[in-house]
Amino acid sequence: MEYLNAFLCGGILCGIGQILIDKTQLTPARILTGYVVAGVLLSAVGLYQPIADWGGAGATVPLTGFGHALAKGVKKGVAEQGWLGIFTGGLTATAGGIAAAVVFGVLMAAVCKPNGKR
Repeated sequence: MEYLNAFLCGGILCGIGQILIDKTQLTPARILTGYVVAGVLLSAVGLYQPIADWGGAGATVPLTGFGHALAKGVKKGVAEQGWLGIFTGGLTATAGGIAAAVVFGVLMAAVCKPNGKR
């Protein structure tokens, strides 16, 4: 059942993104940024954790999950360090994912030898 919930949750998030691409003039970059902000806002009002509990990886892997991780990190950082946690909490919480994205991006660039648009 966990696999089905993850598939449905991730599919719903991707479906919403596809509808936004097809029906609006928003660029993919703006939609991706909007997903991160939506994850932060939904976490701030306490709505994203129940979605993450139900959807598992379908909710935590997409960009909304990144926003949720940022919000949780800031909340924890503020609880531990006070106002300084606003600046450090989000980065601390997401450092592993950011580092992995950089490392794998460099590896893929080395393997695939990308070139610019022509």
